[in-house]
Amino acid sequence: MIRYLLAALLALVLAAPALAEADRGRLVEVERMAAAGLPDQRLSIWLPPGYDTSKRRYPVLYMHDGHNLFDLKKSNFNKIWAADQAMLAAIASGKVEPHIIVGVWAPGKDRYRQYLPKDIYDLAGPAQRQRMDAMTGGPVISDVYLAWLAGPLKQWVDRTYRTRTGPRDTAIAGSSMGGLMSCYAFLRRPDIYGRAACVSSHWPAADPGAPGAFDRDLAALWDEWFQKNLGKPRGRRLWLDHGTATLDAWYAPYQQVIDARLGQSGWKSGRDWESKVYVGAEHEENAWARRLPEIFTWLLRK
Repeated sequence: MIRYLLAALLALVLAAPALAEADRGRLVEVERMAAAGLPDQRLSIWLPPGYDTSKRRYPVLYMHDGHNLFDLKKSNFNKIWAADQAMLAAIASGKVEPHIIVGVWAPGKDRYRQYLPKDIYDLAGPAQRQRMDAMTGGPVISDVYLAWLAGPLKQWVDRTYRTRTGPRDTAIAGSSMGGLMSCYAFLRRPDIYGRAACVSSHWPAADPGAPGAFDRDLAALWDEWFQKNLGKPRGRRLWLDHGTATLDAWYAPYQQVIDARLGQSGWKSGRDWESKVYVGAEHEENAWARRLPEIFTWLLRK
């Protein structure tokens, strides 16, 4: 009898790591997805704890640079956002429902032209356009990317997984150029995205120039674009932030212009939008990982 009890206890101990792992969600890899007019896309999808054992439907968070979200071995710089861990922390706070995370990988050398908002490229003056052209390596395709994100990709996700499909249950997030792309999606498709996190957004939109350089004309373009496309909050939420070191050191004056526009457009700070400065934070994945639980808890709160 004792031998059987010991065997049962041993089986439970051996099963514990697997159970703990299951309770922390599950990753699904989609290694190739064709997208008309774009390089082939790749996805890393995180299903939250309980997905496989329930019938509930889940809100969805789409994130850019999906290769840098979950797995160090797949990351560019051996650094990750640890987006699954941040979501678990936000869920544990009791303020956030479990979300499915759809990480869309960046397509290598095409990343810049896929994430650069086409509107800003079209509005740019000759000098600004020249700096952008130096980085694109081809035509700007963010309008095509957005059409795919908001159309075929979202439709596939909603068919494949148990999702809640409305804008209040659909969020988008990214950093640097991915931050710009998240703002682009949020402003251009409010019918799809009701939440957006634009993290360390690369407002210079190209090489920022000498240390401390600030392009007032470009800032005016961003201001004009936000004014034209922002609309009323109507329950939407927007997160903006930046650090103060490395590349983030260029962002403050642009962010201040955009913050002012939000305030002037009837968006209430703390309710509809948040803008944070992380003193000393650098432009890199570890810095973003440290603040991601805070971002999720504010942006995705019930």
